[in-house]
Amino acid sequence: MRLVPRFSLQAKWNHPLFELPNNRLTGIADSHDTQFMWNRYLKPILIPRPVGSENLRQVRKHITNSLTELNAGWTIELDQFKEKPPAPYDEQEFTSIIATLNPKAPRKLVVACHYESKIIPGGEFVAATDSAVPCAMMLNAARELDSLLSVQKKQNPEITLQLIFLDGEEAFVDWTDKDSIYGARHLAQKWASTPFPTSTSEHNVLDSIDAFVLLDLLGAQGPRFESHFKETDTLHAQLTSIERRLHQNEMLSAHTKENEYFVSSKRYAGRISDDHLPFLHRGVRVVHWISTPFPKHWHKLSDDESNLHRPTVANLCKILNIFIAEYLHL
Repeated sequence: MRLVPRFSLQAKWNHPLFELPNNRLTGIADSHDTQFMWNRYLKPILIPRPVGSENLRQVRKHITNSLTELNAGWTIELDQFKEKPPAPYDEQEFTSIIATLNPKAPRKLVVACHYESKIIPGGEFVAATDSAVPCAMMLNAARELDSLLSVQKKQNPEITLQLIFLDGEEAFVDWTDKDSIYGARHLAQKWASTPFPTSTSEHNVLDSIDAFVLLDLLGAQGPRFESHFKETDTLHAQLTSIERRLHQNEMLSAHTKENEYFVSSKRYAGRISDDHLPFLHRGVRVVHWISTPFPKHWHKLSDDESNLHRPTVANLCKILNIFIAEYLHL
């Protein structure tokens, strides 16, 4: 006999939003160390890392080692599979990384990005905004929230944090439904057919996801983030509120107005093709945290460290940390 986690779709739909008091908000923001994050987490990712390369294996090891060395106790899974891209490419092996704080929890807040880089002929493409910075932000959040996550893991077993680093987002030749988002397509299909929380459950792993927060194209100066889906308007509003409160407390650098990044919009333009689509199409609620318009160095060799804006990266790290802390009631 074993205790089965309680599972309720109603629980994720009715998740109460929570705002940290100012002293805790500023305390978490103050704990951010941009220089440490840059050197420890970002620089090792700023290398060309196409699918199947030795460089990508190094980055994968960097990601998994960075998480397993923390005190909170992350469980790491690899979703490995093979698929053949269009000619002239041979069959490729893809490996997505799934890091879960408490695998037994019936509900998950997912924060995701892709970690490989696009193949661009004629140069070394390090894909700084696309998506080395999102990867580093996620690793940094796990470290800076480590002690709080450790406590939450013990005190609230009903919900947990899951970090997903997807492989194969970029097209090998031209973006099509089949030549793109390889890792996301495989993982979403796999989870849709995996019963949860037990092998005889009528629900599947995707049902356990409260929200799928996808980070992409982050790190350039002057980003603009809209709400792409009505279903997650409240979470976009939470991010908007976090930016405003951090600005009011003078915790953001080179930040001229309360909501410089997150803007209110009801256009729901959000059909940008990205890793969220296989999850969205299966009913998962999505927050697409992507800069629109895209950064000017998108898919150019100039998307490198020299064109990142450190104050913006630092500000986005603080916003992500607070968002996780408030969603999980840390």
